[in-house]
Amino acid sequence: MTLRLFAHPFSSYCWKVLIPLYENGTPFEYRHIEHEGVHAELASLWPIGKFPVLVDGGKVIVETSAIIEHLHIHHPGPVPIIPSDPDAAIEVRMLDRIFDNYVMNAMQPLVTNALRPEEKRDPYVAEGVHAALDKSYAWLDARMALREEDGREWAAADGFSLADCAAAPSLFYADWAYGIPARFAHLRAYRARLLARPSVARAVDEARPYRAYFPLGAPDRD
Repeated sequence: MTLRLFAHPFSSYCWKVLIPLYENGTPFEYRHIEHEGVHAELASLWPIGKFPVLVDGGKVIVETSAIIEHLHIHHPGPVPIIPSDPDAAIEVRMLDRIFDNYVMNAMQPLVTNALRPEEKRDPYVAEGVHAALDKSYAWLDARMALREEDGREWAAADGFSLADCAAAPSLFYADWAYGIPARFAHLRAYRARLLARPSVARAVDEARPYRAYFPLGAPDRD
């Protein structure tokens, strides 16, 4: 039975799942939530209504990391998104949570604030978010510097992984909302490597028609 993915091309967390699907050439039916009837179908499967949601036969899997774990176990491909070595897998899962929680989720209040009517915006949001992202950017930059010294170009373990699937959308949108400062050259170089990866570039290209949805940053670049 064909996999069904309920998703939107501009959603960062949908990118996170699309990237491993594209990496491994996994066939699936793209259920675009803006298409007629799809949002109601999604709500019938997952009343919370958030996406992406993966349907595999009679199984409904929600939350991006769990979806990718499911794909890794039940629909493996040539790119092992989670390493077989247990210690390497822990490192990958750790970085996955760091990118989701301390980059993507840390950036989100800037977007939420910008979407409010101007008179209802909180003038203090940016200061706190920028400070939090600076800490994350600095930690990640130092990590990527050490990785590069060892001849490694991806975030964890020995190759492209779940950690990079989380990093790509996180760093893409965070850099639009609060640009990665030039002093974090290793992190900026890592972001550029991610965007050059064919699976990530495909997700970026599919999202281009929806860039007007994003209220911040630089939708005219990347």
